[in-house]
Amino acid sequence: MKFEELQTPSYVVDEALVEKNLKILKGVMDRTGCKIVLAQKAFSMTTMYPLIAEYLSGTTASGLFEARLGYEEMGKENHVFSPAYREDEIDEIISICDHIIFNSFSQLEKFKQKALDAGRSVGLRINPECSTQVGHEIYDPCTTGSRFGVTKEHFRPDLLDGVDGLHFHTLCQQNSDDLETTLNAVEEKFGEWLPQMKWINFGGGHHITREDYDIPRLEACIKRMQEKYGLEVYLEPGEAVALNAGYLVTTVLDTIQNGMEIAILDTSASCHMPDVLEMPYRPPLFGSGEVGEKPFMYRLGGQTCLTGDVIGDYTFDQPLKSGDRLVFGDMAIYTMVKNTTFNGMPLPAIAVKKSDGDCQVVRQFGYQDFKVRLA
Repeated sequence: MKFEELQTPSYVVDEALVEKNLKILKGVMDRTGCKIVLAQKAFSMTTMYPLIAEYLSGTTASGLFEARLGYEEMGKENHVFSPAYREDEIDEIISICDHIIFNSFSQLEKFKQKALDAGRSVGLRINPECSTQVGHEIYDPCTTGSRFGVTKEHFRPDLLDGVDGLHFHTLCQQNSDDLETTLNAVEEKFGEWLPQMKWINFGGGHHITREDYDIPRLEACIKRMQEKYGLEVYLEPGEAVALNAGYLVTTVLDTIQNGMEIAILDTSASCHMPDVLEMPYRPPLFGSGEVGEKPFMYRLGGQTCLTGDVIGDYTFDQPLKSGDRLVFGDMAIYTMVKNTTFNGMPLPAIAVKKSDGDCQVVRQFGYQDFKVRLA
C-alpha cells in the first residue's frame, strides 16, 4: 500500500528512520561500552521490537505490564522502576526483570530480599535536586515536591547493603550539557557512595538522535563514571529511539469561520496527540508555515466536544478544503502509548513504512475497541 492510500487518521512509523536513530545509539554504545535500553513509556510498538533488539541492550519498564511486554517481546535485559510496587505484583515483576529499581528506602526494605534471593540486581533512585528545565514542571522529576527518588537529606547509607546501583532521571528532551550539570550534582551529593556501586543509570530524556545533540559531551559523561568509579553505565531513552520517525496522517473534514479560519480534522489533539496539550507544544506539519509566514492561516482542531481540542495555528500556500490530507511529523513517540477514545473518537490505524516505501497496516481499531474499555 502506498502512503497516500492509507486511511485517515493513521500513525505511520518509518522503519528506515527508526533504524537511523538506532545506529546513532549503537554508535554511543560501541564507542563507550555503555548499555542503552528502550524506555517503553515513550514507544512500545512491538512490531518494531525485533529491529530495536538488533541494536539496543533491552527495555525498561514503569510497571508490571510494560515489564511483561519487554520480557515477552524483546527478551533481552529487562529493567523496571516504579514509584511504589504493589504487593500482588512484585513477585511477577521480580520473576521477569533483572534490574529492580526502588524509589525509596521503605520500598527497598520491603522488597529487597525477595529480589536478591531471585538473583536480581537491585537499584535505588536518587533525586539530585538539580532542575535543568524552565517550565514544563509536569515533566520535571526534580521539581519541588517531586515524588521521584531519595534526596540527600533522606539518604540512608546504612541501608545500602545489597544495592548494586543508583538511578537518576531528571531530563526531558534535553541536551548533554544538562546531563553534565546533573552529573555534577549527583557527584556532589552522592559521590561518596558511588565507589561501592556496580552500575549507574542516567535515566531518560536524552535527545541523543536530535541533530544538534552533543554526543561527544555525552560520551565524556559516560567515560567519567566508568573511569572514575569503575561503574557500568546505563541510559534509558525513549524518545530518541523513534524521534522524528513517525507521522500522523489526517484529513480535513470541514472549514468554518469564527473571527479566523478554522479547519476541523478527523484526528484530535486530546485523543491522538495528548502531549500537544500537556507540554504544550505545536507539532510539526509538513507543507505548512508559522503564523505570518504563508498567506492562508487556519486553526486546526479535532472532532471532540472539548473546546481546547486545538492542535495549533498554521499557515498554508493555498486555502484548505474538505478532503485535503495533512501529515504531522514526530508522531511515533508519546502518541500511541497515550491515546484515548474520549468522546468515542476512533483510534488511528497503525502502519509501518518499509524501507522500499510501501506501507503495511499492522493494526486497525473499531467500535469494539471503544466499547470494551468500560464494559
